Amino acid sequence: MEFHFILSHPAVAENIGAAARALKTMGFGSLRLVSPAGHLSMDARKLAHGSQDILEKARVYGTTADALADLDFMVGTTAKKRNIRQEYIPARELSSFLQNKSGTVTAVGILFGSETSGLNNEEIQRCDILSYIPLTSPYPSLNLAQAVMLFAWELSGVHARPPLPDGPVKEPAYKVLQNKTKELLPLLGIHEARPVYHRILERLALAGETDIHLLLSVTEAIMKKLSGRKGE
Repeated sequence: MEFHFILSHPAVAENIGAAARALKTMGFGSLRLVSPAGHLSMDARKLAHGSQDILEKARVYGTTADALADLDFMVGTTAKKRNIRQEYIPARELSSFLQNKSGTVTAVGILFGSETSGLNNEEIQRCDILSYIPLTSPYPSLNLAQAVMLFAWELSGVHARPPLPDGPVKEPAYKVLQNKTKELLPLLGIHEARPVYHRILERLALAGETDIHLLLSVTEAIMKKLSGRKGE
């Protein structure tokens, strides 16, 4: 399982540098930045302290959607629960949660919002699940780089280099299931405009490896059945 840490619209160069240092300390190397402040500035490099290579190879994007486009599973981080979503996983449980998905997920993104406002609603909708760091008191809130460090620490035991493929690269099972479910639901009269559509996808993200393969078989069987009826 490969992890990519994404900072959306970070406004303080020092926070980017400190986040890079946190990632390298915990053994991670992939940093993605969406419309960042000067991530190659002297202020950022000073806080990176030995992790300048993370800054230099960081991939920069114009939009969050572009930064997430090639990832299989997205984890959004938030300091507080939002009414827009119902499923939240504490950071301390995130490692075991992802391990339970095993080979069904390959590339995982950990998304952090801006220092001032966190993730916006559109970014939250792009995430498969949301995770939070339980705090005794909401004030003072965690600094962005501190939050990156805590999540990197929690995930350090799961991190591993992805094996080199010895054949055609297959799309991860979770992504296949997600796409097939999005295709199937409208055929059953459950369209994207209905809240239940998003609720189903949200619950789908909680499935472990065994259930993902089971649900994949079910969706394929239903689609085959529906396709057969169309041909009658």
